[in-house]
Amino acid sequence: MNPILGRIAVGFVLCLISFIAYTSQIFVIWPWYGREWSIELLQLLVPFNILVAILFYNYYLCVTTDPGTVPPGWKPDTHSDGYEVKKLTGEPRYCRMCQCYKPPRTHHCRDCNRCVLRMDHHCPWINNCVGHHNYSHFLRFLFYVDVACSYHLAMVGKRTLDAMSGNYFWASVHIEPTATELVITIMNFVACVPVLLAVGGFSIYHLFNLLGNSTTIEGFEKDKVATMIRKGQIQEVKFPYDLGRMRNIKAVLGDNPLFWCWPQRMPGNGLKFELAHHAEDEEEKKYKHTSHEHQVWPPRDPDSVGRPKIDLSASPFTYGNDTLNPELQPTNLRRRSFNGRGPPAHALPPYHPDYQEGYFVGEDGSWDESDEVCSEGDVPDGRVRVRRGSEGYEVKPQSREDMLRRYIEELGEDPYRYNRYEPEPFTESEEESDDDNIPLARVAATDKNV
Repeated sequence: MNPILGRIAVGFVLCLISFIAYTSQIFVIWPWYGREWSIELLQLLVPFNILVAILFYNYYLCVTTDPGTVPPGWKPDTHSDGYEVKKLTGEPRYCRMCQCYKPPRTHHCRDCNRCVLRMDHHCPWINNCVGHHNYSHFLRFLFYVDVACSYHLAMVGKRTLDAMSGNYFWASVHIEPTATELVITIMNFVACVPVLLAVGGFSIYHLFNLLGNSTTIEGFEKDKVATMIRKGQIQEVKFPYDLGRMRNIKAVLGDNPLFWCWPQRMPGNGLKFELAHHAEDEEEKKYKHTSHEHQVWPPRDPDSVGRPKIDLSASPFTYGNDTLNPELQPTNLRRRSFNGRGPPAHALPPYHPDYQEGYFVGEDGSWDESDEVCSEGDVPDGRVRVRRGSEGYEVKPQSREDMLRRYIEELGEDPYRYNRYEPEPFTESEEESDDDNIPLARVAATDKNV
């Protein structure tokens, strides 16, 4: 993402949070309470401003905290469990762009142009990647956005109901809203409701990822693996970093539940992660990536495996290792001798490399020697002879007379019943005859006069 566009996005988020947080207090809540300080007003606004302050601080940490990158010269320990390998070669994962090895759960970000530890996604609204060191800040930022927006809607909504019904609940006196207050109230609803819906849905998705100890990228991988399992392409595979819900939360937010909502970094260095222990089940031991024979994550897609290329020879008569195709035989070149009604056919076409004079196919399919050769015109029924094989089709050409004869035979008529009409040749004596050149009208008039 362009750095200028990223800074514009960050500025837009700051302006949006400030607009929702402070215009509602200055133009809606403060006039509602008669523009005077009171205990009720402080009880209403102090918790809201604390939420807004923590929200801003977590957003600042998301933007400024480095998500984590691979240390220079880092190499995986291939003698311990937990390092990830390539699917094809079984070697440790290596980034060609950064020229370094990839620790587990590390991916290359094209926007940041670097490898990010435990990469979740690149967020344009913070102009930064969400990785190992700022993922917990990102989760807390989403949480405080949801809580602050809900608190804001409760305040502004209660003021709206009070103005519509004319009742007093929080304020000491009932004050009719001004035109400015109405406009700001509508703008707050328009700005806050979409933010709460969008961020709320995103928070629910990341809550499920937190319970499963997975990132957004790994969530897509788990969906793909589930699809392959459902189609029967691979066997069931368990996610290797799923430690259980409570341990998954502690792996991200810390061991002490009292400080889960307090800004703090994610435990660990992002170079190695604890694996799920399946020592009892031999099949689940595969998820420890200690060798190429063990199961890697994500599993290899069978459809992506390249099929071996078949080297087809240029000759249509070769099969396998430059041998003749045993199935390459004429199929309807009169393989039988027409039950005694005609001569047999050649066993092979004349252009075949093993063609020899005098070899024919008998009634039982065997090759016999004979002195007779089946010519193209010896087919008694006149049908087109077609030899099917790997080299294609061979069709005997037909003349117009043959096609006309076949058509008459299909109609059930004798083709020799009709005589062929041939016009007489033109002679000079006919040209000299004047009677033939007289129009019929003149001839009829002459006969009438006579």
